[in-house]
Amino acid sequence: MSAPPAAVSIVVPTYNERGRLADLVAAVFDVFARHGLDGELVIVDDNSPDGTGALADDLARRYRVTVVHRPGKLGLGTAVIDGFRAASGGFVGVMDADLSHPPDLLPRMLDLLATDRADFVIASRYIPGGGTRNWSAARLLMSRVACLLARPVTPVRDATSGFFLLRRELADGVRIQAGGFKICLELLVRGRARRIVEVPYVFVGRTVGDSKMNLAEAAGYLGQLWALLRHRIGPEGRSVRRTYERLEP
Repeated sequence: MSAPPAAVSIVVPTYNERGRLADLVAAVFDVFARHGLDGELVIVDDNSPDGTGALADDLARRYRVTVVHRPGKLGLGTAVIDGFRAASGGFVGVMDADLSHPPDLLPRMLDLLATDRADFVIASRYIPGGGTRNWSAARLLMSRVACLLARPVTPVRDATSGFFLLRRELADGVRIQAGGFKICLELLVRGRARRIVEVPYVFVGRTVGDSKMNLAEAAGYLGQLWALLRHRIGPEGRSVRRTYERLEP
């Protein structure tokens, strides 16, 4: 007999994330237990050579975890969409495997969806109360410039965030064209969420493993922005009327 659907499903894309994955899973399920949340994790592994996939399978025997094994590095965007397909929850979200995103923020984000205040909740580094730690000046500058470049397609301050939740039905059927990092931006612009809320958090740069950001990703981002701008000013993009809210810490 299969388990009933979860209330919320968090997708965790992985590639060589064995170092912190077990800590992340334990921390998320501790938050679920403390707040009485019926949640699940969906780990999408791109055939990590460090054994992340095998570790995820082991964790699935102890927690409510679904593991999706993919044959190789197919891109973060498609990993998230594959994770959403495997998820059972009415609310779905994304977070990193390395504890750079605080699991303790999940209940606040979920409450905004459950109380019908928002359709899409973004954990934001770039509103009052948000910030970053353990980042070089160059990395911070690159991130801030990326968010500024996204302003023509969305007023969201942290449109490149990798930590967000949304209603499941708003993710279904969205045609994602970017395979790289900016899946949040794709869903914001191509999806039909009407009430978008940003909540502040402090991003903690990884201390284990390597960052996935590189110049190729940065170059691809410019092409993504051009495609999204064309969508945004087209008839489909103009048809969605959105409201935006930024919360205090």
